[in-house]
Amino acid sequence: MPPFRFLCFCFFVTLTCFRSLKTSKYQTWIMWFEYNENSFPLIILLTKGKTSLKKLNSLPQTQTLVSKTPQETSWGAPLVWGDSHNSVLRRARLSEQEIPVGLLVLVVGTYARFVRPFLSSAETHFLPGQAVTYYILTDNPRTLDPPLELGPGRQMRLLPAAEMPGWDRLAHRRMVLFAEAIRESIGNEVDYVFCADVDQAFVAPVGEEILGDLVATLHPEFFDMPRNRLPYEDQEDSAACVEEDEGDHYYTSEFYGGTVSQMRRLARDCSLLILQDVANKVTARALEESYLNRYLIDHRPTCVLSPEYSWWDSAAVPRSLKTRWVKIESDGDLFFQFAYGGEKKGIFINNVRYT
Repeated sequence: MPPFRFLCFCFFVTLTCFRSLKTSKYQTWIMWFEYNENSFPLIILLTKGKTSLKKLNSLPQTQTLVSKTPQETSWGAPLVWGDSHNSVLRRARLSEQEIPVGLLVLVVGTYARFVRPFLSSAETHFLPGQAVTYYILTDNPRTLDPPLELGPGRQMRLLPAAEMPGWDRLAHRRMVLFAEAIRESIGNEVDYVFCADVDQAFVAPVGEEILGDLVATLHPEFFDMPRNRLPYEDQEDSAACVEEDEGDHYYTSEFYGGTVSQMRRLARDCSLLILQDVANKVTARALEESYLNRYLIDHRPTCVLSPEYSWWDSAAVPRSLKTRWVKIESDGDLFFQFAYGGEKKGIFINNVRYT
């Protein structure tokens, strides 16, 4: 159909639909126009049924947020929102393939109490249908006694790690442990590996849309802030220092990943930056996260996940109706009060109890 006739057709159908809306009761449906693998809302079709003009304003807030947010970065990497049309298509295409993925976490000291709810939520939501290996770096092999029952194609490997008292020592050492684990233990066992904080839980499906060569997640507190408010390291004598004319996004260290080769390089290079600062008795303001952001400025991620993939309930974090990966509060009772509200009753996440 010639462009002019096509535009006239769209105008006629849209006008007819809204004229009908004023006189009858209809339900709304959205048609999508696809162009160059992107989709755009084109027209609204109406069918008989009870509804009103309020129906047009009742779309989920996450859909509104997605529609107003760029779908790619300035350097052309996809910016992934889980419910976007592109993510749905990517999940459908990759779910037909067998893709071995590793999920690597550090579980030492008192953090052992988080590992069961973490794994239970991952079994439900993390890459369902794919072969996933959980790599647990732990100082206590009895952390998972009795063993957790895993689904088909899922397995767990416990990797030894010495306990490091104090948060500062843990933060400085974790990247080194990740580098050693990827190099010595994970090797060629999986195609992709993701590093995660164990004091988190999955609350919605996290599928194949997250896969990429080098994957970073936007920090939930800073994803919509201007460059001059991003908390990059500013100590000039730190190996993580970021100049004022560098950087565009600030990433969280709580969830990131990529191919094994890319992650081996990331963990190795960040470890060297950390050890350089330790030798010079310099402490970066955000510890491991500062070095990760320095690395991701020099090696831009090929896939950027929206903050719905790393969320927590905080006054500094804007509300979102759709989250996939959330932080568990660590005040001794081990609970997370989900953003929708609710009472504090043990390990309940999004009204699901994890044991």
